[in-house]
Amino acid sequence: MAWKDRIVVDPKIMVGKPVIKGTRMTVAFIVDLFAQGWSTEEILKNYPQLKKRDLDAALKYAAQILNQEKVYPVV
Repeated sequence: MAWKDRIVVDPKIMVGKPVIKGTRMTVAFIVDLFAQGWSTEEILKNYPQLKKRDLDAALKYAAQILNQEKVYPVV
């Protein structure tokens, strides 16, 4: 599954932040939940509008964006 099936970027939704299709749940919010130590099961229980494939898509999207980031050493 490609993240493009589940993630939408639309300037009319959450000011263009990437969100799970059909929701106002941002990728950043989901990644932050994982960073705080929430499990997949906890997220799905607390946000029943989400599916596991949505969480997977959010992580894949975040990984792709980070892999595209260019880093320049400051000397």
